[in-house]
Amino acid sequence: MIKVGEVLVSDDVANVEFVCHLEKCKGACCVEGELGAPLEEDELKIMEEIQDIIKPYLTKDGLETIKKEGAYVLDEDGDYSTPVIKGRECAYAHYDQQGVLKCGIEQAYLDGKISYRKPISCHLYPIRITKKKNFEAVNYHQWNICSAACSFGQSLKVPLYKFLKDPLIRKYGQLWYDELVNEIENT
Repeated sequence: MIKVGEVLVSDDVANVEFVCHLEKCKGACCVEGELGAPLEEDELKIMEEIQDIIKPYLTKDGLETIKKEGAYVLDEDGDYSTPVIKGRECAYAHYDQQGVLKCGIEQAYLDGKISYRKPISCHLYPIRITKKKNFEAVNYHQWNICSAACSFGQSLKVPLYKFLKDPLIRKYGQLWYDELVNEIENT
């Protein structure tokens, strides 16, 4: 484990090589699993505020699910997440012309319509953050649907912490990221 401030980072974040390969997985992380994308408390208001702006980027089924369930849902563990369509894909996802599942929120961001990129849990994936009383734990979530991303990352020799530089900076800040890089590369 690597300790950076009050954050414990799994050695996998430094050692696993990973680069998303959407052409291979088709965005399976937005479909597979039991729940939608985890949301942080400070994201709930944002999710409500962007609804009208992102509507053109969502599917009919996604819009119906959001209308029925709300901008986010509360699960049985007391955690918030995005709603899912009939137990499958995230309500905020849509398929592009190549059949790849993409985030409607992120597309609105890329088009300059909103300043919120997408839920931080999505931006950080395959990293998952566990919040404890006095610290956060940053762990690599190994999942077979990302095997192409692991192979691609190995071929490019890109470690996870470099692939996820922007979302790690978004979550923890530039100084924190610089300290993480220093710990990884100089120890």
